[in-house]
Amino acid sequence: MDWDDVRSFLAIARTRSLSGAARELGVRQSTMSRRLEAMEARNGARLLQRTTNGYELTALGEAVLGNAERMEAEAIAVERMVQGRDVALSGVVRLTTVEVLSNLLLPGAVKALQARYPAITLDVLTDSRSLSLSKREADIAIRMTRFDSHDVITRRMTTAAGALYASPDYLAEHGQDLASADHAIITVLEDQAHQPEARWLAEMLPHARVAMRSNSRDGQLAAARAGVGVVYLPCYLADRDPGVVRLDAGLGPSREVWLGVHADLRHMPRIRAVIDVLNDAFAAEKGLFSGEAQNRPQSGKP
Repeated sequence: MDWDDVRSFLAIARTRSLSGAARELGVRQSTMSRRLEAMEARNGARLLQRTTNGYELTALGEAVLGNAERMEAEAIAVERMVQGRDVALSGVVRLTTVEVLSNLLLPGAVKALQARYPAITLDVLTDSRSLSLSKREADIAIRMTRFDSHDVITRRMTTAAGALYASPDYLAEHGQDLASADHAIITVLEDQAHQPEARWLAEMLPHARVAMRSNSRDGQLAAARAGVGVVYLPCYLADRDPGVVRLDAGLGPSREVWLGVHADLRHMPRIRAVIDVLNDAFAAEKGLFSGEAQNRPQSGKP
């Protein structure tokens, strides 16, 4: 099997469909179908079989899967090593992060990057999945949790505080007595209820009913702005929004924000250039992340 065969085999095995494999490799579904037929013809053996539930590994496919994954890991390692020696201040850098951080930090960071290094392009992936730095799914990652990979170089960028928020109309109707049973809350989905901020919200409003659950911070903010209830939000998101106000309940649990880059790429000039502008962007918003500076737009004022 050549390398293209290995990549096609792994993509189909993981996604269990030609369409999913095609998306993963950036080709058309018809191209992926031809690749599968050619792979089987060249190798004279069938590694995958089509079933009603999608493509499944044959017994031979299961036997060679581990070897194919090791080939992939070695190929990616070679790519990282070569890329890490690239000294050009040009090219594409792939950054993955959550959407709310992307919306806050990246417009200014990209503007600064373009002013210094216009030949660098930043690809931003606001994916709900944790894209792998080791597999080169991204070059840099900014996450709200620590990285657990030994081959990733990490840096704590800031600590993001959070607080309780609601719309002015909601508070005018329900008041700020958090012990009142008249309150409603906007919280996370049940599989995220173990998170410290979700527990703190429930403890602060022990008699409130749950009006809405969402795994989207922007969705929670929109619901609070509409007067649905009280919500816990990061200060860097909610303090900039004129549609909600912070309750007099102090700051809640905070989250550390971490940047990670694979060890093989950390000295690449274009990677360093992007990290430098991200450092500046986080430093500029230090007060907003800490909850000490409520950088709230004032309606009707220039």
